[in-house]
Amino acid sequence: MPNLSNRGLEMPESPIRKLVPYAEAAKKKGRTVYHLNIGQPDIETPTVALNAVKNIDLNVIEYSHSAGIESYRRGLADYYNKFGLNVSFEDILITTGGSEALLFAFNSCLNAGDEVIIPEPFYANYNGFATTAGVNVVPVTANINDGFALPRIEEFEKLITDRTKAILICNPGNPTGYLYSKEELETLRDIVKKHDLYLIADEVYREFCYDGKTHYSVFNLEGIDDNVIVVDSVSKRYSMCGARIGAFISKNTKLIATALKYAQARLSPPTLGQIAGEAALQTPQSYFDEVINEYVGRRDILIEGLNKIEGVKCPVPGGAFYAVVELPVQNAERFCQWLLEDFEYNNQTVMIAPAAGFYATKGLGEREVRIAYVLNKEALKNAIECLDQALKVYPETVNSEAKQLIQ
Repeated sequence: MPNLSNRGLEMPESPIRKLVPYAEAAKKKGRTVYHLNIGQPDIETPTVALNAVKNIDLNVIEYSHSAGIESYRRGLADYYNKFGLNVSFEDILITTGGSEALLFAFNSCLNAGDEVIIPEPFYANYNGFATTAGVNVVPVTANINDGFALPRIEEFEKLITDRTKAILICNPGNPTGYLYSKEELETLRDIVKKHDLYLIADEVYREFCYDGKTHYSVFNLEGIDDNVIVVDSVSKRYSMCGARIGAFISKNTKLIATALKYAQARLSPPTLGQIAGEAALQTPQSYFDEVINEYVGRRDILIEGLNKIEGVKCPVPGGAFYAVVELPVQNAERFCQWLLEDFEYNNQTVMIAPAAGFYATKGLGEREVRIAYVLNKEALKNAIECLDQALKVYPETVNSEAKQLIQ
């Protein structure tokens, strides 16, 4: 049998999806599984987008332009300019999800062996994209005890080498839900400017900011237009994950021309997804108002419920719909698997994502999980009750470890 590629062998498993076989087995036993492991909202897709696909008037589903349908790019530019970002349609490439936009960024900006600094914990697939591009991830660690705030500038500075080419952030964050302040982003701006780095910002959750806070885009930062790339997506904004439509946005014309070569190599982004994405731009503000209110309610139920459980620690997320939670267990991955294999409460159980896979530093996150509050409030309450009951009977808690040490 021929050998597999080193790159293929090094490609990390998804911590979000690796426990799927155990969830499927639990369902075959007749158990209800509350899926809090994955960012798949149960929010309805805007009607205007669904109708655009249902009422499509095409005889042939053609390739689009490799950069994306021009009318869609113009519509997106209008959307961004409502926030004062001063973007032209020529600054935008439509991509197959935000994932492809990140791959375009890595492949266009970094050589094999170059380094990208990313605050951890971070979206686990960044590791996979970096592996695909031959790029090395250098983590700078944020801490649950200060709510995963941006690490101090000194922590970034001491990691910069002659191989450092970029900093990547997600704002609001996946998996933490942390929302960077204007002041934190200006700190990043100063580092980027001083060392002439790229600043890649995954802003796919920009609509979801809570408690009166607003999103501050990296395009609002002065003096680094040529250094900035924004990654965007329709997946979460419009609850259209399956449309697989994203965007790569930069005011650096040479960078756009370079990324376009990758876009041409894959021919075009999905035509039907672009039709839905363009129609979704007409979604009324009332939709977002309702969705944000719903997520705030879900967040409050989750955070309040979790923090009432003995030994559980969970900061309050400022945006997105995720939380990283510290549990009183010895190993969160074993706990997540046990929930699906061996536990049930009223014939229900919960699927959550072990957080170690969201860190690049080995050994971190071993007692943490990521929870996505993407289910309705009643389902969340049931899931929290399941977790509370599970932690009362789980044999490998921190307390059980302490008892063993005493004995």
